[in-house]
Amino acid sequence: MSKPRVFSGVQPSGALHIGNYLGAIRNWVRMQDGNECFFCVVDAHAITVPQDPKRLRALTREIAALYIACGVDPERTVIFVQSHVPAHFEMTWIFNCITPLGWLNRMTQFKEKAGEQREQVSAGLYDYPVLMASDILLYDTDYVPVGEDQIQHIELTRDIAQRFNYLFGETFKLPQAIVQRAGARIMSLDNPEKKMSKSSESPMGTIDLLDEPDAIRQKIMRAVTDSLREIRFDESRKGLYNLLTIYELLSGQSREEIESHFAGRGYAELKRELAELVAESLRPIREKYREIMKDPQYIEDILARGAEKANAIAQQTLRRAKERVGLG
Repeated sequence: MSKPRVFSGVQPSGALHIGNYLGAIRNWVRMQDGNECFFCVVDAHAITVPQDPKRLRALTREIAALYIACGVDPERTVIFVQSHVPAHFEMTWIFNCITPLGWLNRMTQFKEKAGEQREQVSAGLYDYPVLMASDILLYDTDYVPVGEDQIQHIELTRDIAQRFNYLFGETFKLPQAIVQRAGARIMSLDNPEKKMSKSSESPMGTIDLLDEPDAIRQKIMRAVTDSLREIRFDESRKGLYNLLTIYELLSGQSREEIESHFAGRGYAELKRELAELVAESLRPIREKYREIMKDPQYIEDILARGAEKANAIAQQTLRRAKERVGLG
């Protein structure tokens, strides 16, 4: 029997941070056992908002290298760049022609990202969920590991697949979202009301995977907490809860063990221990990344092989869809 197929990706819109690692990439590494995995750098999604072209290309390679440094194995997993597989764009046009405007009008992420500039943002940002549906459906995907904020997009993907199947006959699988609850939302260190983001304007809010230990210590020591004293897991105390969640995920200790360990101790001690834990946890990733980037051709070769494998599957799916709608 064939293995279940998994698809996911990250935008090269900024440096990868510890939230990306704990909420996504670390789980991808685990999913390689028992699944056929396709992990993409979704550069076409990144250009839905303005990007510097040179930085975009560099970040695309950096993120691919970090996938590998974090434990994604290019011998077992297909690692590729979205724009290297033209079927993503062709499939999106076909899906655009069957997706009702009302479905896209309900997408809450567009409303949040566009904000008051809704009349000025790109049509690409509005159409982002349809491109995401193409990403997923081209590979007959069974499971899509996503954060809670992406569940609506997976629901739309299923709706598009069902509509296509209804109009033109059974063509696409209906993928299922897999939501990692623990660590799914690592919050900003300097504003725990907001999720940690690659595009954050404040460098003190994020811990990048390539941050040096001194930078990690500085950011964690300055992290927002509260005026209370007891160290315990309490979701209403968002700053402290965020720090404790990172500690929990990296240490592997239970919440009871962590609360017992810090009983009677202050926030400064928690932050010092957490800073050392984070720095040591990220050290192997930084070292592996530097080793990989000594040979830029290594990444280019992996991405070329990945694109070749992805293209072979995506083109089959695209041909099937085009035949069903009468194109060609």
